[in-house]
Amino acid sequence: MLKRLLASAAALAAAFCIAAPAAAQWPQARPLTLIVPVSPGGNVDTTARLIAQKLSERIGQAVIVDNLAGAGGVLGVARAAHAPADGYTLVMGFDGPISVAGLVNPAVKYDAEKDLAPVALITTAPVVLLARPGLPAGDVAGLIGLARSQPGSLTYATSGVGTVLHLAMEVMQDQAGVKLVHVPYRGGAQITNDVLGGQVDLGLLVTTSATPLVRQGKLRALGVTSAARVPSLPDVPAFGETPELKGFELNTWTGVFVPAGTPPGVVQTLNRELNAVLRMEDVRQRLAEGGALPGAGTPEAFRAFLGKEQAVYARIVERAHIRQE
Repeated sequence: MLKRLLASAAALAAAFCIAAPAAAQWPQARPLTLIVPVSPGGNVDTTARLIAQKLSERIGQAVIVDNLAGAGGVLGVARAAHAPADGYTLVMGFDGPISVAGLVNPAVKYDAEKDLAPVALITTAPVVLLARPGLPAGDVAGLIGLARSQPGSLTYATSGVGTVLHLAMEVMQDQAGVKLVHVPYRGGAQITNDVLGGQVDLGLLVTTSATPLVRQGKLRALGVTSAARVPSLPDVPAFGETPELKGFELNTWTGVFVPAGTPPGVVQTLNRELNAVLRMEDVRQRLAEGGALPGAGTPEAFRAFLGKEQAVYARIVERAHIRQE
């Protein structure tokens, strides 16, 4: 019996010695793939490409951006959730497919909390409420007054049912006691065109998309959904400055995830390198120009952040009875 125990212990020690160097040698001479679950050109894609380039320079390995769009990001996240947990597949997740999709769509075939491991929060960015030319409201308070005088007649466009843009307006309507009509679109370009053309009264875009339009005078911003005004749009009031919306705060976010079961040492190394990227002055400037704030912190802090966000989204979805067909 003693001999068998000693033999087993020796085998375990040998296995550990083999496994430990393998983890320590990550990344080996092979590229990493960063799945981006949206089409090229949007704010999530732009952020992902910036991060991928800088991460590649730091770790000395190529980081290939793989755009896999569809179902509001669900297809790309599903691919990542079922990828090998070896540290060579990452995904640039964001609020929709990570925290909201499972709440509003029973067809989602992954559990983000169980199937993915959070690595690092990359950005947070508020939503901007934009008005069509000629809308007789100069800010959110004016909009609330207009909506009360015309219940159920004003329309607002978002990038889809169950997106954070949609949830933000549901919270606004609930707190202010008004009713607007939701018009879901497929993307930001369509929203911009139809707000400009007056086909819809209002449109919601993330600051990274809205900031250039507002600065160029193409569209008028009524408010931002962050707790305070954002540096990229200092003249645009926060929703919470309106008495009916005191305490209002709802932001979008992006973050890097890996498949659950990825070695903890790899997750910690990725977190350390991504935090170093987010401290780079040129990266911070690029993000700030688009109205995004760089993230930071440990994987554990990111997991706690996700838990709080999910609880907020769950309350909104339940209260507004939001479901995707």
